[in-house]
Amino acid sequence: MVSEPTVADAINRIYESLQADNADIDLHIGNLKAALTRAGLREAVFDPARLVHNNRSGRKLMQAYFRQRGVTVKFNAP
Repeated sequence: MVSEPTVADAINRIYESLQADNADIDLHIGNLKAALTRAGLREAVFDPARLVHNNRSGRKLMQAYFRQRGVTVKFNAP
């Protein structure tokens, strides 16, 4: 049996995907959404320092893209 990824695992995979020019990003967002549901959480918290485009427009674009796929994104304070 394959274990389901935790929220932290799913977030790390998203960071890796962002570094790899968004490779398989939709798959990783789906895994994150499932992990959040299993954990009873409503939003994912990302570290803006680990983002490829750590500026306001990059963060807003990420939030909008994830929101369209059913995941609320927040960023921890710099």
